[in-house]
Amino acid sequence: MQLFDVAIIGGGPAGSSCAAFCATAGLQPLVLDREKFPREKVCGDCLNPSCWPVLERLELADRVRDLPHSKLCSVEFISINGRGVTVDLPSGADGEISVKRSLFDDLLLRRAGELGANIREQTTVTGLSRNDHWNIETSSGDFFQARILIGADGRNSTVAHLCNLLPRPARERVALQAHIPLPRDFGNRIVLQFLHEGYSGQASVNETQLNLCLVGTPPTISKLRRWAEHQFQLSADQGWRTITPLTRSPVPSAHENLFFVGDAARVVEPFTGEGIYYALQSGELAANAIAKILRGDDRNSVLREFGRAYAQMYRGRLWINRLARAAVLRPQLGSLFVHAARIRPEIMKFLTGKIVEKL
Repeated sequence: MQLFDVAIIGGGPAGSSCAAFCATAGLQPLVLDREKFPREKVCGDCLNPSCWPVLERLELADRVRDLPHSKLCSVEFISINGRGVTVDLPSGADGEISVKRSLFDDLLLRRAGELGANIREQTTVTGLSRNDHWNIETSSGDFFQARILIGADGRNSTVAHLCNLLPRPARERVALQAHIPLPRDFGNRIVLQFLHEGYSGQASVNETQLNLCLVGTPPTISKLRRWAEHQFQLSADQGWRTITPLTRSPVPSAHENLFFVGDAARVVEPFTGEGIYYALQSGELAANAIAKILRGDDRNSVLREFGRAYAQMYRGRLWINRLARAAVLRPQLGSLFVHAARIRPEIMKFLTGKIVEKL
């Protein structure tokens, strides 16, 4: 049985980023994912400008720009009563874009494979044990071994569950997402709309499709779905993807020979445009730490350095996610912000700037 330097459970942006950077450091990474790529993922489909430096280091920026996408020019906030305020987004090659996760994630995973990662799709992890190395059991009956294990398998992480580290979820919100025909004259913009029942996020992802997201509580989500069917002339049998929970306490990102990256470590709002950046960057940070450990650097020093860098990645930004959560739970609060911004436009310009600023 081959012994891999690192086994990464989950092939999304966090796992693929980690695998790619591990491979460029001369390590032998293994990526296991239960899905067959390309696959869709519930997300706002937005890449904020902070992603571009990581994509440049992966030599992927131009290939991402070659994917069908929309270059987003503005974001419109609409209150419950229908009044809105529009904020322009930064222009230029490194601005905000939207691209379907099926395309983006597949490109990242293939890049990791190009760099030397061993990719195993449609492989579900069912058991973990540890002696000198991590022993990984899968539903297909295949077994793998690795020196270091990475949980990059999302907000309901199987790795965290099998290691008894998965926090109890907060189930106060439900999200639905679909790609629907792009309404005429919608343009290259984002719409964040507050409704009595919750929240709707909309963004064009290419010349023909709109990413439509709905977020509400279990009692209101069916009303939100009916609103969307009327608003966008959708049939009652429109297919929706769903995720829950939208909130979960963070899992410590580093343990002995075990790391968590992306949403497996800290769940953030999937529609603010920040989650993909956190995934890419945390994967790179973990890969750098693993390379140092495996070449013999002092483990404790490396883990302290990783912890500081990991915390710095989020510092000064998580309040945006807390504000987004509060606005969805209390749409009237979000509407108050919109009304205030009609008088003081710098309010929404500041909030938008915090999300789309390039780090």
